[in-house]
Order: sequence, then C-alpha cells, then structure tokens
Amino acid sequence: MAGHWRTRVGVVSAGVMLASTLGACGSGSAATGTPTLNWYINPDNGGQAAIAASCSEASNGAYAIETSILPSQAAAQREQLMRRLAGNDTSIDLMSLDPVFVPETSEAGFLAPIPDDLKQTLSDGVVQGAVQAATWKGELVAAPFWANTQLLWYRKSVAEAAGLDMTKPITWQQLIDAAKAEGTAIGVQGTRAESMTVWVNALITSAGGKVIENPDAKGPDIELGLDSEAGRAAAKVMEQITAAGVAGPGIDNRDESATANLFQQDGADFMVNWPFVYAQGKSAAEGGTMDQAIFDDYGWALYPQVTAGQESAPPLGGIDVGVSAFSEHREAAFEAVQCIVSQENQAAYMLSDGNPAALEAVYDDPKVKQEFPMADTIRQSLQQAAPRPQTAYYNEVSQGIQDRWQPVSGVTDATPGASSTFIGEVLRGEKLL
Repeated sequence: MAGHWRTRVGVVSAGVMLASTLGACGSGSAATGTPTLNWYINPDNGGQAAIAASCSEASNGAYAIETSILPSQAAAQREQLMRRLAGNDTSIDLMSLDPVFVPETSEAGFLAPIPDDLKQTLSDGVVQGAVQAATWKGELVAAPFWANTQLLWYRKSVAEAAGLDMTKPITWQQLIDAAKAEGTAIGVQGTRAESMTVWVNALITSAGGKVIENPDAKGPDIELGLDSEAGRAAAKVMEQITAAGVAGPGIDNRDESATANLFQQDGADFMVNWPFVYAQGKSAAEGGTMDQAIFDDYGWALYPQVTAGQESAPPLGGIDVGVSAFSEHREAAFEAVQCIVSQENQAAYMLSDGNPAALEAVYDDPKVKQEFPMADTIRQSLQQAAPRPQTAYYNEVSQGIQDRWQPVSGVTDATPGASSTFIGEVLRGEKLL
C-alpha cells in the first residue's frame, strides 16, 4: 500500500529531526572497525529489524545494520528522505522505498548505481512487475524486496448464488451484475488518496492503456494516456458501480482498511484489496470478533478484467531497497542488500509480516503455502501486475488523478479528458495542485 502527498516540499516534521538524531548516532564505527549501516525502513511488525539483526550477525563483522523507522504515510516517508538526501546526508546508507518513489529518487542522483555484477543477481527469479518498478531508464536502480498486489475477494456462498464461476476470469461487469442481483456491494477504495490512483491505473492498464506514454520525459513534455479508449473504459466501470447502486456506504471516504472492514462486517460480499485482509479476517475469527463461518466463506481470485478475455493488470505495490549515493560504506551496503533480499529473508518476512515476496521461488515454500493458501493466486497476480506510472513527476500525476477522479459518483466519460487537461497544466506550471 502507499500513502499520498500534496507538495514536493513541505514543512519539516518532528520525525525528520528524530531521524537525523538517530542517523547521526549510528554512523560512527572507528572504535570497532565494523561499519554501521543505517537502514531507513517503513513501519512494519518488526520484520525488517529482525532481518537487520540476522544479516549483521551473518556478515561476521563485515557490517552492522541499525534501523530507523520512517513515518507511516508514504508521502511523509518521501518527504523525510528527499530532504535529507538533498542535503547530501551521509548518515543514510540503505532505504526502503515505495516503488513509486524510485524514478524520482534515481533521477535526482540520490541512488548509488548498482554494480553491474549485482544487477542480474538482484533481478533473477523476481516477478517481472517488481523488476520493472525497480528499473529507471533501462537500469535496475534498487533491489526488489517485497511485492504487493490486489486480489478479488468474495464470499463463496454469494458468488455461487449469483452463478459466478470463480475458477475462470471475472469481469467488472459480471461483478456489478452479481452484486446487484444479490443485493450486496463491491468494496473499492474511492477516497481522495493514493488508493484512487492505484484503482485508476489498474483499470486503465487492464484495458490495455497507459497513464503515461513516455515516462522518461520532462514534465511539460509528458504525454498522458488518460484521454483514451482505455481511460474511458476505466471511467465506465466507476460509472456503472454507482449507477447500479452497488458502491456500498461511504465509497468516497473508503481506503483499504475501511474496505476490508466493510467486507469483514458483511457490508460488501465482493472486494478488491491487498492480501492483508486474509490475516485480518483470520485474526478476527480467532479472536471472536467475527463468526468463524464468515471467515470460512472467504474466497479469492485474480483482479477483475475490464474487457472480457483481456488479461487484467492488477495493482503492484511493495518495497524496494536502495543504497544512498552519499553512503560512506557503499560496498558494505550492497553486501547487506544481497542479504536483505535473499530468498530466506523474503520468506521469513512474508511469514512474520504478511508482505508478499518479490521472488517467485518463495511461493513454493511449504511454510508459505500453509500460511497463505492463496499463495499461488498472489504469485500469478504479481506476474500480471503493472506498476503505477513511472515518472520523476509522480506526485503531480497522482495528485491530479486523485483530484479529478473523485468523488466516484461524479466520474463520467468526460473525466479522463478533464484529468488529462488538468495534469498537463500542472506539469507546464500553469496551475497548482
């Protein structure tokens, strides 16, 4: 999952000062002769810190990794890292990056180039979407660590009652018709946030289009693919969901968590969401806050198709690990990266924190298969998944989509063109977000 942001330069937060203090304390290694690598991580359940400790021990004194936790929202993570990297901060060695930040971070010269002999090592066996998301201008610039994707979740009993064959690809139109027939809703994320960009991008790419046609271009020269047949097909899906009355309550304020809760509380019997919903439902059933029979009725399938017979392009998320261009311990940092993203550690992280691995081989691990009965579906979804628009101007593009494709009830066939015009004006400096 990813957060959202409004400006390229914001107000320095208390978190920035805290991280500066932590970084300054961790870079010295003269006394021991062992370089200390500072790894800035997104908040999780402790899995990255455990990997840091394990890799430190396995290095036999080659390095020691200390972790510093970034803010919970992706936007604030980006702000903190960009501010410090812009100041050539040498206390950052490793950083966990949302894939949407990779092009901007690389374009700014903030990522140390991956040695040629490591590029294949870090990409072999990795799902293609994750490799693509970690690549900028034809070069792998960060190491894929874990790769998230959205699935179609459903109540097995309701799908059966609606006559849906969930062993075959399902279209958005079939879902809408089934939800209407059964008097239920489809859980989607309609709030004005990064989740809206995730949805719009998935619909457009599933329809065979692209949000950006020339990702390497400078802002004013970017060609947008929003005002297109694929863009209008995406808008039609949103129109039909609201017109059929299957949007469910509060669609314009629903993020991933709210959608998961709606599905869990039987407010929607179909939903598109990340795999965390399975662990959440399991925990609720075991804790007695949800009937076990409801959890036993959970089903999952690949992301819906926009056009029947045309393979869907599910959302792609996750985390990549980058080495700072200003690290004073680059060689040790790249050694650490290899340990962090190893098959063993990706499997351990998936089991400890529930985040899907980027390496395909992890999905054959018996422990992973036992803990994640939908592992094969996640792997297939990741094989089909498409990254969000790769551009150094992601902030402007994403925020422009959020502003013009929301509220969902206001989306029409004119929305793709209106959003394209607005984003173009922003990129040319004619309007502000």
